[in-house]
Amino acid sequence: MTFRAVRILKEVSLVAAEDTRRAKILFTAHGIKSPATSFHSYNSKAKTPGIVRDLQSGKDVALISDSGTPGISDPGHVLIKECIKQGIPVTAVPGPAAFLIALVLSGRPTDKFVFEGFLSNKSARRRRQLEKLVQYDRTVIVYESPHRITKFLMDFMEIAGDREIVLAREMTKKFEEIRRGSAEEHLEYFAKTKPRGEFVVVF
Repeated sequence: MTFRAVRILKEVSLVAAEDTRRAKILFTAHGIKSPATSFHSYNSKAKTPGIVRDLQSGKDVALISDSGTPGISDPGHVLIKECIKQGIPVTAVPGPAAFLIALVLSGRPTDKFVFEGFLSNKSARRRRQLEKLVQYDRTVIVYESPHRITKFLMDFMEIAGDREIVLAREMTKKFEEIRRGSAEEHLEYFAKTKPRGEFVVVF
């Protein structure tokens, strides 16, 4: 947390939080008493009009995600897009973004890279996406969930062979971990250790 982020969260009329329970922990740690409302993938479309009305009435609203940067692979983009459409000024307070931190720590080239977010949860489509991505002449970054990471690795090994792939999880958090190795090596590890936390995959 930056000093600026703490100050803004204390000053705004409302905080739209992806997870209000997680937000409460953050607020308690920094003495933030601003009211919070939930804003997540299941209610973002329904909540957006009310938040926009608050902004149009002159209130300031802050948007925070469960972790990482709001708008990056989370429903924050729905609210941001609508604010821009309505001519409401939007600014960003810099903070951690898991994919950028993972890229830097991966050791892969950073001069050219592509971020694809989450690939499809449909096996056939994910494989088609991977077939294109492994052809890129730049570093590729994707997100993957703990319950799909082994399927991703099996597809990757079949499509890309024995090339190195970096798995990063829980970036900037208590259990931050970076693992480097081939898809086969990662699969051997997960055969003994249950995958936990959201993964950033870099290859």
